[in-house]
Amino acid sequence: MTAMPRSGSLSDWERRLAAQRRDDERAARERRQQQRDKEKARQTEHLESRQRTADEQTATVAEQIASLDEVLTGVLSLPPVSFDRLISTARTPEFDPGPLGAAPPGPQWSDFAPARPRGLLWLLGGAARYRRQTAQARDRFEAAATEHRQHESRRRQALSVAKAKYHGKVSEERARAAARNAYIARRQAAFAAGDAESVAWFARCVLKASRYPDGFPRDYQVAYDPASRSVAVDFELPAQLIVPAVRAYRYVKARDVIEPVPRPEQEIRSRYERLISAIALRTMHEIFGATAPEVVRAVSFTGYVAATDRATGKHVRPRLLSVSAERPGFEDLVLAEVDPPACLAALGAPAPAV
Repeated sequence: MTAMPRSGSLSDWERRLAAQRRDDERAARERRQQQRDKEKARQTEHLESRQRTADEQTATVAEQIASLDEVLTGVLSLPPVSFDRLISTARTPEFDPGPLGAAPPGPQWSDFAPARPRGLLWLLGGAARYRRQTAQARDRFEAAATEHRQHESRRRQALSVAKAKYHGKVSEERARAAARNAYIARRQAAFAAGDAESVAWFARCVLKASRYPDGFPRDYQVAYDPASRSVAVDFELPAQLIVPAVRAYRYVKARDVIEPVPRPEQEIRSRYERLISAIALRTMHEIFGATAPEVVRAVSFTGYVAATDRATGKHVRPRLLSVSAERPGFEDLVLAEVDPPACLAALGAPAPAV
């Protein structure tokens, strides 16, 4: 318990007490202000983080839309598939012996030899002891040298086996590449002669090499008619769900939620019609570009989707669009500038059934 000061010093004591109270109140205010600043910073960080998340989700949707918009234009500058590009090159990496490639050093006598006594130690029995130690060290050295020679022999044998396996794999790889290239050469000769199966095979190679965004089906059938020199393609199209149903994402601060901004149904249908029309034009462009006019004069494209009939539960393939074009008219198109649905209409195709 603090003793009360005498009356003479009471005023000084009261002033000190008041000053202490002021210091305590100021410290308390500073602590409260620091706490408010921390809370404000935390809230600001939270708001910025939520807004960043909304922006990132919006950017992801924009990237998906951009990849759909570039299905046709994104491939126009690529070189066409050719028989030369189908030629295989044997993959023959350099031989890597690994640990077998380094011979460990053999034992050194200096690591076994005992120290030679000096002075009186040599005279006082040290010579005999040194000879005994030297003989024992010589035995250990010879044993180590023998073990090293045996280990080195095993290493060399293992290295020879590894080299033999490597050369065997190289020979197999070269043989496979040679067989593949001979097959390609036969296909190329048959293609030039207008062999229906070889032309259809090469067209399938062209479609297989065509890279689409993730989520696109990769099923197609190809036929060739030598009489009309036409290639017919039945191509599975992505469903309309490939077009994002969300246009963007927005952060609603009042409710602290990120909400999707829906894409209008009309825009979804319009984008989907544009997409499947672009796929049809892209397919014809790739086949015309990879084939010679004397072999392929026309290309027809039929696009369908894989679906389930709700009435029967059976798998169905409703056709969405069909278009055909002859080479001269198609090659006159400026595909980088066309509106795909309008282009199909100009080629005489009926409107896609979307």
